[in-house]
Amino acid sequence: MRAGLGERVDDCVAVEEPLQIRVGDEIWTTTMRTPGSDHELVAGLLLAEGVIRSELDIVRMAHCVPTEGESAGNQLEVQLAPGVAGIELETSRRSNLTTSACGVCGRASIDDLLARLAPLPNPASFDATWIAQLSAELARAQPNFAHTGGLHAAAIAEPARGLLVVREDIGRHNAVDKAVGRLLLDRALPAPSSVLVVSGRASFEIVQKALAAGISALVSVSAPSSLAVGTAARSGMLLVGFARSGDFNVYAGAERLRGLSGRGI
Repeated sequence: MRAGLGERVDDCVAVEEPLQIRVGDEIWTTTMRTPGSDHELVAGLLLAEGVIRSELDIVRMAHCVPTEGESAGNQLEVQLAPGVAGIELETSRRSNLTTSACGVCGRASIDDLLARLAPLPNPASFDATWIAQLSAELARAQPNFAHTGGLHAAAIAEPARGLLVVREDIGRHNAVDKAVGRLLLDRALPAPSSVLVVSGRASFEIVQKALAAGISALVSVSAPSSLAVGTAARSGMLLVGFARSGDFNVYAGAERLRGLSGRGI
């Protein structure tokens, strides 16, 4: 019911449900997400956490048959190749439910995540005019947000091919994992000539996920955090924030932009 008007109207809301991820015979984590593209989500998350290094490390992924009282499709089992994971699987295991608002909550330690963020080899340069239009292109590719107003989006783009993949989810980090996971399963990573475009803020976890995928640039429609800026600068990543209405701020990697003409902070 619309407040103050007394008028009943139908409305669409974003779906949020838990996904229990099992690696082998054990529960690795349970995360809240918007159902759909679950295989991509799990593949991207395992890559970001350092559990796997390529799609070849995954032997099989399949949704479990639900037991009584469970929703269909809310459990996914992963079988890894022999010798994969080990300590990375244990250190990345979550001690509590990961909400749709947080990508690293519940992790025992992020020190190993930071240790793996090596400088990017041969990062690409991009035209500033092309970078300026990416947030508008992402906005046009968010059909579920248009209906609900409650979903984030992430896209991976290349100058020659435009938006390669776009994924929506109630969680910012989930949308990124889904987009990255698609490229991983397509054997299209690393992607040093690509740009990750996100509809929310640029936090450390988003920068970390891009770097784990070998993506050398991040464009956000909102603000970056101090840790995101510092991590991007140390790794050689191009980090752009407040990318709106054809304008943006540059927080790291300005030397990798062509035709900058006075943009930046």
